[in-house]
Amino acid sequence: MIRAVDIHKSFDNLEVLKGIDVTVNDGEIVAIVGPSGAGKTTLLQLLGTLDSPDRGNVYYGDTDVYTLRGKELAAFRGKNIGFVFQFHQLLPEFNVLENVAMPALIAGDRRADAFERARKLIDYMGLGQRSSHRPNQLSGGERQRAAVARALVNNPSVVLADEPSGSLDSVNRRELHRLFFDLRRDMGTTFVIVTHDNTLASEADRVITLKDGLIAG
Repeated sequence: MIRAVDIHKSFDNLEVLKGIDVTVNDGEIVAIVGPSGAGKTTLLQLLGTLDSPDRGNVYYGDTDVYTLRGKELAAFRGKNIGFVFQFHQLLPEFNVLENVAMPALIAGDRRADAFERARKLIDYMGLGQRSSHRPNQLSGGERQRAAVARALVNNPSVVLADEPSGSLDSVNRRELHRLFFDLRRDMGTTFVIVTHDNTLASEADRVITLKDGLIAG
């Protein structure tokens, strides 16, 4: 379970989050929606420990993540949180297998173990024949599936996705949405997804709507 308690965040004189309380249960698919500027991405970054709140706490189980510092926090993030972004952010100089294995290698796993897990995920994503290709040799949908595989390689507690289907056409959007639910079914993966896609939001287990830095409704 993930809990965010009384989260406040400002940038200069702009208060972006004004006291957010959020709970995400294991195995849930939660969509975060709201107008541009509502604080959706900021909240996702705070849940992902990519930034720290001005006030409030984020718990993963019993761990208050913002009591961790430096390398300890980075290690926790690497093992417990996967990220998927609107633009896949695969490293162009590496092939699919190397990209997917990268978080495990950074975490210090044995190369053989990291690549074995990466291969299994690549096969699951239907990219087995593309594992030696570099990102510029893949379609947009293939690149995003590779990015999802990379997010999962360390078997994280949660995958945080920021507009993951925003750069895809309608066919690839539907395939990516199905993939999230297949992963929850087959691997028990928890997803928190910032999205403007009404279809994806409507299919989620729960929708959190942000407006003016607060949860609406």
